[in-house]
Amino acid sequence: MDQTRFYDEAYSQADPAAAEGYGEWRALSARTKADHVVALLRRAGVRPRALVEIGCGAGSLLADLAARGVAPELAGFDLSAAAIDIARGHDLPGVRFEVFDGARVPVADRTYDVAVISHVLEHVPEPAPLLAEAARVASWVLVEVPLERNRSAARPAKRAESARIGHIQFFDRAAVRALCAGARLAIRAELADPLGLAHHAFGANGARARGLAALKAGVRRAAWRVAPRAAERVFTVHYACLAEASG
Repeated sequence: MDQTRFYDEAYSQADPAAAEGYGEWRALSARTKADHVVALLRRAGVRPRALVEIGCGAGSLLADLAARGVAPELAGFDLSAAAIDIARGHDLPGVRFEVFDGARVPVADRTYDVAVISHVLEHVPEPAPLLAEAARVASWVLVEVPLERNRSAARPAKRAESARIGHIQFFDRAAVRALCAGARLAIRAELADPLGLAHHAFGANGARARGLAALKAGVRRAAWRVAPRAAERVFTVHYACLAEASG
């Protein structure tokens, strides 16, 4: 798969209705991702001066983090020029958005305090080198992925949907921890989230569809609260961790 072309096309929706829906989904997802970033930074006692998002897409997460004042200096890099064009349209003073080759961020070692890789590793052919690159440019690395190595996500229809949106890696918690260890990253804080009603009901049309979405969200959250590790083997939750780079 030509990843640059794939994501340029994804961020260049010709259908206005599809583009609007995609934008709404990005904004909703960004709020949840930003909640996770803020929570993990707080738990680890990290107050970044400079934060970079590697694989920033259209910049929705950085826009949310800027609004929350998470760091005075923010930057985002993505391999899709179409995505960066959208990101620059957020008109965020002082926030740098640049296209990069998807492998090496064009900055010196430890330029940033925190590097965020949120819902990116599941899209790349080789996650380990990109994680190591994040550890090169920042003292702390925050990773978030969906944990899709489970029974529900293994169904053919779910695998087809994952492929449609570019997922080529399927993680569980142990796999993420192993990737961090391989990049000499020591996890200092972590969280998991089965996601709430707003996510499960997104795009649901009609009372019946919304009711089923509410039931799904409620059952999943209840199951996850009772037995989180068992729940992760059954359905997808989002997992995020904040790790400190050694050296």
